[in-house]
Amino acid sequence: MVTAALMETPALTDFDRRITPARPDLAAASLQGIIPAPRYVQGETRQVIETTVTLRKDPDFSASIDTELLYGETFTVYDEMEGWAWGQAASDGYVGWLSANALGAVQTPTHRVSALRTFVYPVPSIKAPQMMALSYGSALAVTGSNGAFLALEGWGFVFAEHAGPVGAHESDAVAVAETFLRVPYLWGGKSSLGLDCSALVQTSLAACGIACPRDSDMQERALGHPLDPDTPLAQLRRGDLLFWKGHVAMVRDTDTMIHATGHLMAVVVEGLREGIERIAAAGSPLRSIRRL
Repeated sequence: MVTAALMETPALTDFDRRITPARPDLAAASLQGIIPAPRYVQGETRQVIETTVTLRKDPDFSASIDTELLYGETFTVYDEMEGWAWGQAASDGYVGWLSANALGAVQTPTHRVSALRTFVYPVPSIKAPQMMALSYGSALAVTGSNGAFLALEGWGFVFAEHAGPVGAHESDAVAVAETFLRVPYLWGGKSSLGLDCSALVQTSLAACGIACPRDSDMQERALGHPLDPDTPLAQLRRGDLLFWKGHVAMVRDTDTMIHATGHLMAVVVEGLREGIERIAAAGSPLRSIRRL
């Protein structure tokens, strides 16, 4: 006989695999009593030590990219296999596989890169050969300053004007998004070398201190409050979010919106009415509007 308790136990398929650190063979210890698993793992926190690292659903370099993690992001590792690490990103909870070689010891971040992109130098000189390029939002552990440069814990220097304290937030998410104008569109990308529509929104809101999920469907459910999809365009405000199936854009003003679009393969400013009509003509009418 199946007991009521067993009947009420949720199956793994009841959870969003993108943000649930559980597999048929193991689960995070925090899920014990919530998701049944043959083994529970406490996990080990590590930090990304490369410019970016791709996170994938499967441990296979031919697998599509779910998202990216930037330098300095923390990642809890629950399993390792043949050079791959499986776990969960701390910033947005995304779960997947990434290269274990891209992870190192955790350092406490004090600053974040505030320029679209900056370089790390071995000495505090712009004439020195750069060691690494870091993208907007990358977390830095700064130990001091040297002239116009900040010294990083254990290695290198970055130009001080290209970084700000972790507690300092921007006030205009759209202005942050505008920093990425003409950056190429990249499915799953999250850096200044290439990013997708929801990464642009996530990055822009994070810079303003607003927690934001990774994918557009998650953002549509979690952010702000809904407006009537038929709200006149003249009543929209800067920063309102427009959602279509699988796509999101930010209202820039009553005439324009900004988004990372595969249509033009870049972050662009597009006419608000023209963009809504173009996407609708392609088979995807505007689904919702959210105001933060």
